[in-house]
Amino acid sequence: MKIAYYPDTDSMYIDLSEKPSTESREVSPGVVLDYDEEGNIAGIDIDNASRKLNLREFVLNKVPVDKHTIAA
Repeated sequence: MKIAYYPDTDSMYIDLSEKPSTESREVSPGVVLDYDEEGNIAGIDIDNASRKLNLREFVLNKVPVDKHTIAA
């Protein structure tokens, strides 16, 4: 999973899969779910992210991973 925040557009993209998206659906104003060819959620696009999310805190809890990458 990769999370990218773009301050110039105040948008966030959460990439959930390495598969490309083939379909997108807006599920609420400014929130778009991207689906892969099998119908699985591949990503989440959030417009006006700073108004919808608390961007000052990011917590991972009990995530079973072998690799940790943090970049600012």
